[in-house]
This record gives sequence, structure tokens and C-alpha cells, in this order.
Amino acid sequence: MNFNFYKYQGTGNDFIMMDNRAEVFPKENMEVISNLCNRHFGIGADGIILIENDVEHDFKMIYFNADGSQTFCGNGGRCAVAFARYLNIIKNKTNFIAVDGPHFAEIKNNIVSLKMIDVDDIRIQENSVFAYTGTQHHVEMVDSLDGYPVYEKGKTIRASYDAPGSNVNFVEQINTSTFRVRTYEKGVEGETLACGTGVTAVAIAMHKTKKTTSNLISLPVEGGILEVSFTEENGNYKDVYLQGSATFVFKGTIQI
Repeated sequence: MNFNFYKYQGTGNDFIMMDNRAEVFPKENMEVISNLCNRHFGIGADGIILIENDVEHDFKMIYFNADGSQTFCGNGGRCAVAFARYLNIIKNKTNFIAVDGPHFAEIKNNIVSLKMIDVDDIRIQENSVFAYTGTQHHVEMVDSLDGYPVYEKGKTIRASYDAPGSNVNFVEQINTSTFRVRTYEKGVEGETLACGTGVTAVAIAMHKTKKTTSNLISLPVEGGILEVSFTEENGNYKDVYLQGSATFVFKGTIQI
């Protein structure tokens, strides 16, 4: 069967997008998902995003990592909003549902501002911070990210967490409100050019540990720059917004 697909990227985090409102994509087949994401034998992507109908929301976003595992993805959510507008499901604002709950988003040109979940699961550890921002994230500061062994260190730390493991973010402070980030992502099992839930975890971790007092954080990643804003009340983080570009790359048809 032939499927139309669309390729989108958000600061280098790239996704295969499919309109699955007819619910014909074989989403239970992890091998199909993994093959499509393979950069040598498939289309190539960090993950696959399906857009489906939902009774109470504008649409449902279903996200699969490159290995077929399901989670939430912040940059994927922003790309889903851009794709939903392309499909004429929404205009400039939307309320959609994902695996971690409902999300509000607004799009202007190709910049998408996505409201993330409230964050209250934050654990300050000996040399790191753990935070759940829609998926699991380990945040660790380093002196310099240039030449840092992200893959080797990230793989080891990712495996040290109980299943399903944790994404691993290495952070270098640039100034009082700017933190450079490189991320090892579980499910991709390697470094990606950006991670939306990851920079969200970094921004909150830096505020929680008093590395910054700002509630608007700039986060340069390998694929560009993301911004995270929030309000903090009694250690809980609310009105958390992830903002950055979401760009159409190309479209095609593939036989599955």
C-alpha cells in the first residue's frame, strides 16, 4: 500500500509526518516504523508522527521514536502543529491531545509556541537533575560541550536508569539566561540535533538549582536555538512554553 508522507524538522530534529485520520497506517508494527526512520534504507528521521482525529480536541498527535517506542516529543509537537495547519485542520491556534495529555499551541509564520505539561517531578541528584517533561530527562552540566563524548557518556547514563531509561542532556552555561545543550535520546539511541522536552528539562533544572533566576531561557542546540519560558510556584513549574521553528522539508510517497 502506498502512503503519502511529509518531512518536517524543528531545529534539526526531523520527523516523518503522516495524515492518519483514516487510520490505515500500521502503527502496531514497530519494524515498519523502525525501517521508515532508518537513514540508510528508509526515509530517515528521528521519529514518526501520525495526525489522527479526536472527539474533544482539534487532532491527536501520536509519536514514535525511531525504534518504534512511543512517547511525547516537544519538537515533534511543534512540527505536528505546523503539519495540522498545512492539512487545514487548524489555523493559527490549536488544542490537541498527545500521549502526555492536552497541549495548546500557537503558530506564527514557521515559529510554533507549544505549551508543555506542568512540571513537578524534579529530582536534584548528586551531580545532575532528573525531570519529567513529557518524557524522562537527565540533566548534567559540563565545562565545555565542544568535543564532549555525548554518545559514549549519554549511552552509559541512559542505561543506568530503570526502564524505560532516560534521555541525557549535557549543558554548558553561556551566560545568566543562556545554556547550550547537547542531547542523547533514548529511542533514537544517539545524539540528535535538538530535543524539545530536553531543553525544557534543562531550563527548569537550571532555574531549580539557581543557575539562573530568569523565567525566559535561551537554549542553543546543535540545530539552532530554542526558547523556554515558565512560571514557578512553590517549586512547581507551570505555563511552560517551548518556542522555535518548525519547517517543511519535502514530501513523497512510499510503499509499505
